[in-house]
Amino acid sequence: MSSEQRIFATLREGRIWAVAAIHGQADRLAALHRHLAQAFQPGDQLVYLGNYSGHGLAVRDCIDELLVFRRTLLAKPGVDCGDVVFLRGAQEEMWQKLLQLQFAPNPVQVLQWMVGQGIEPTIEAYGATVEEAILAARDGTLSLTRWTSQLRQNLRSYDGHNALMSVLRHAAFTTQSSALFVHAGIDPQRPLSAQSDSFWWGAAGFDALNEPYAGYQRVIRGFDRRHPGLVESPFSVTLDGGCGFGGTLLAGLFGPGGHLITSIEV
Repeated sequence: MSSEQRIFATLREGRIWAVAAIHGQADRLAALHRHLAQAFQPGDQLVYLGNYSGHGLAVRDCIDELLVFRRTLLAKPGVDCGDVVFLRGAQEEMWQKLLQLQFAPNPVQVLQWMVGQGIEPTIEAYGATVEEAILAARDGTLSLTRWTSQLRQNLRSYDGHNALMSVLRHAAFTTQSSALFVHAGIDPQRPLSAQSDSFWWGAAGFDALNEPYAGYQRVIRGFDRRHPGLVESPFSVTLDGGCGFGGTLLAGLFGPGGHLITSIEV
């Protein structure tokens, strides 16, 4: 598998379900899955748009629900492994950086910034605390390395959790380049291969889309800090009802060209 294939997922043209940011709200995710189980048709595909953890308190339950529902879909006739895609959200990107916190020039400052972005419930879900990390960081690189190693080991103790984190894609697009699915943003001035952190922090560029990006008729994202609900424009769609912030969890069904067919809100 090439590096591009590991970063990006390719989807068939056809019906594609996209699920917005979940933020550890396992109850809403389970409710959405009940709807999807009834609505999912042979040939459909499913893309989760990132931020499975963070902010909400049921992080492990949320990951378990994702894994169980994936297995449920794969048990259906005609559904292949590539028909269910998980994108990396900002929360998952921070998690990967957290596991390498000992290499940060100012680890305490970086950790405090992550806490401000909502990562603390995820740290606690895997048996650690922010206070322990701060103490380890102040004690030195060796202590912090032991803390991140233990956190990594804790993650591995939950069946499928580490495996899921290792297969997250940066974006997904259809074979005929009609629709592009991202987490939160995109830089219209850069090619897809050079987006880097724009997928997680490039909301301003996404809001500025006033023409097709790189030939994609529509770009669909699942996280917006303003949590505006379902917002359509000629060249983009935002799905974010504020799940994890007292709002709802959204999913949209898209056809060729990124045309929005219907939506589910729970």
